[in-house]
Amino acid sequence: MAYVNTRTACNRLGVHSNTLRNWDRDGKIKTMRTPGGIRLYDLDSLESDRRKFIYARVSSRNQKDDLNSQIEYLKTRFPNHELIEDIGSGLNFKRKGLNTLLELVMSGQVSEIIVTHKDRLCRFGYELIEAIATKNSCKIMVLDESKLSPQAELVNDLLSIIHVFSCRLYGLRKYSRKIKEDTDLPQKQTVG
Repeated sequence: MAYVNTRTACNRLGVHSNTLRNWDRDGKIKTMRTPGGIRLYDLDSLESDRRKFIYARVSSRNQKDDLNSQIEYLKTRFPNHELIEDIGSGLNFKRKGLNTLLELVMSGQVSEIIVTHKDRLCRFGYELIEAIATKNSCKIMVLDESKLSPQAELVNDLLSIIHVFSCRLYGLRKYSRKIKEDTDLPQKQTVG
């Protein structure tokens, strides 16, 4: 890539001009100056410092074999990428791996994320994560881009929502029984 001016570099990298000057001072990005003293930046020199990740996720520990096969598939295709893995619902945005990945992306340290399916990152809000990545000059590559009809996509989304809420409901029932059976806890008094 050719050298670009400060405004273009700021727009492509999603950083402030002061950040670019700091990177120049610290030797993180190659620059050259025009005869008039204007800095030009080589964005390719910065790319070499940025990291590439493969991301794998399954919904529960029961799917550990699926997680291992996802990881194996991704590692064989992208052996030089770092791995981040999660076990948790695609509706849960508090997953440790996802949050680590997003923090790295927003700090400009990631150039590429590879996932097997779009829903591995999240069930809903993929476009938001993609926009955050794009703003920070990070590319997300989805290996299986099979397009579902709008009806099939809606059915899948609805089923995943029902699954999550039914798991929560059954989880509450389990704890409700344990609380009732716990003799150490004060029991509810009926006033009559």
